[in-house]
Amino acid sequence: MADLNQLGEFVVDGNEEAVQNAVNKALEEKVDPVSIINDGLLAGMNIVGEEFKNGEMYVPEVLMAARAMNVGMDIVKPLIADTDMPTLGTIVIGTVKGDLHDIGKNLVVMMLESAGFKIVDVGVDASPEDFVAAAVDNNADIVAMSAMLTTTMQMMDKVVAACKDAGVDAQYLIGGAPVSTIFSEKIGAVYAADASAAVENAKELVG
Repeated sequence: MADLNQLGEFVVDGNEEAVQNAVNKALEEKVDPVSIINDGLLAGMNIVGEEFKNGEMYVPEVLMAARAMNVGMDIVKPLIADTDMPTLGTIVIGTVKGDLHDIGKNLVVMMLESAGFKIVDVGVDASPEDFVAAAVDNNADIVAMSAMLTTTMQMMDKVVAACKDAGVDAQYLIGGAPVSTIFSEKIGAVYAADASAAVENAKELVG
């Protein structure tokens, strides 16, 4: 019988080969694909999130775990319809125009996905128009932005303004080294200090 708890442990360990084998074994035993995702892959990433938040895991280990989870997701996702996957909401996320930093953004993406959000990643150097188009096309609940430079931070305000001008009905979540609570309040957004905070804040925004 497939052990989904053990699958979760393989995710925590960042063991891609073991995750692949465990997912294939579970599918051979006719385990529900949605259960494999929720009770195995995402359950493992939830443990990773808690340990990261508590300082028991660090960014390289989290990235390894997320890669292992994605190996499993790549096998299972084609087997289920989008309607079968429960989601907390849709988040459009990207690093703003002029900024090419993506490690922090990618970490936040992985944590949000493992928390149960549908993620639309517009990548780095994303213009206000990129955010607007993705938010409109995907009916976004949250538009999330990252900036690692003081010079690009101001672009966040332009993204919020462009979204509002286009009639996007969403909440705004921002983060990055130069960003602060004061700045976020000024532009009508919520500030996330790190990836764990981003997950907590996102849940509150859609709650």
